[in-house]
Amino acid sequence: MAIYSAYCGSRSPLVIRLLVLRLSTSVSIPSSTSSSPSPTSSSPSNSHLRNDHDPIKTLTLPKPSSSSTSGRFAIELAARRLSRIELRESNPKVSHESFLSTVILSYGSAHKLDRAIAIFEEIPRLCSAPPTSLSFNALLSSAIRAGEHTQVPHLFSLLSEKHSISPDRFSYGILIKALCLSGKLENALEIIKEMEEKCVEVTTVIYTTLLNVLYKARKRERAEELWNEMVEKGKNPDLTSYNVKIMHQALDGKVEQVLESISELKAAGLKPDRITYNYLMTCYSKNGRYEDVKLVYEELKSSGCAPNSTTFKVMVNLLCEIGDFDAGFDVFMESMKHEKIPDSVTVRALVVGLAKKTKLEEAKMVIRAMRERFPVDMVVEWKIVEKELGLDI
Repeated sequence: MAIYSAYCGSRSPLVIRLLVLRLSTSVSIPSSTSSSPSPTSSSPSNSHLRNDHDPIKTLTLPKPSSSSTSGRFAIELAARRLSRIELRESNPKVSHESFLSTVILSYGSAHKLDRAIAIFEEIPRLCSAPPTSLSFNALLSSAIRAGEHTQVPHLFSLLSEKHSISPDRFSYGILIKALCLSGKLENALEIIKEMEEKCVEVTTVIYTTLLNVLYKARKRERAEELWNEMVEKGKNPDLTSYNVKIMHQALDGKVEQVLESISELKAAGLKPDRITYNYLMTCYSKNGRYEDVKLVYEELKSSGCAPNSTTFKVMVNLLCEIGDFDAGFDVFMESMKHEKIPDSVTVRALVVGLAKKTKLEEAKMVIRAMRERFPVDMVVEWKIVEKELGLDI
């Protein structure tokens, strides 16, 4: 309650109500090297947002998944609109906990946990009913979105007791994620026992979250023990679970282990996806098995999996390493068709290789594509590349 009290202070209930739909514009979203349009572009998703003048609707629009810049644009646009309106209690949506949960999550994205907590504490009055696990889970998630995962255990304990909320499997899943983010792995593992004592289901997702952290911490024996425990308790690993294991095996370059895990997932009736194939390609590449990488690339496409930017990155890197820049150019052009261009570092290596092999027209085509597809701040970088290589574009 310290955070809530500090925020509210002597503010009147009216002021709190007016803040329910006031989003901050100070959103921090990681940068990306994707080929998405800039926030000021006229992309279809951004145009849709710009033309939608219902501030309530913009708040509940799904986050654009195409790029971080589109996501930032959506949040900032909603924030500007919502900051200009007042919440009137005549609005029927205000009395719905689901709507207020969306507001709480939005404040988390805006890095305003204090406001998210204030809204949560207003739910009994606004909804004429105590908060449930719906808004409780939204608040815990909001803390993680705001980068304040260390607050989650405190909020979990304090607010569940204060409002007589029985945390569900999602609540515990968020708590475990927060503890892992805080580097408290052993505490996170202990939560499983607590869940079992309270007869709360320990889901495959929770096991997978812990497995990922254990593998990352190089505690492989403990990870395998947890994997076996998951299976023994009737929680069959899903594709995400297998991909987590395969990822860490691939990054260590353990081809045979990766192949064994893929065989296991197939035997379990699961089908490898592009993430599975990408890590197998990465593993082969680490071991210098370039022909195998090419075979997996073709298998991925023939299996119906759409390659993504990581797929093309692995292939372009590989082809640059073996000096096959013509094939690298072909793969790059294919990535253009899929709109899944590799990162600029990978593409720069391709451009340099093409130029050195006097494939100047191809090098220019790649640079033009990068300048068109990447945000404005990437243009300067490509002009430097052009100057270094003596290309006149």
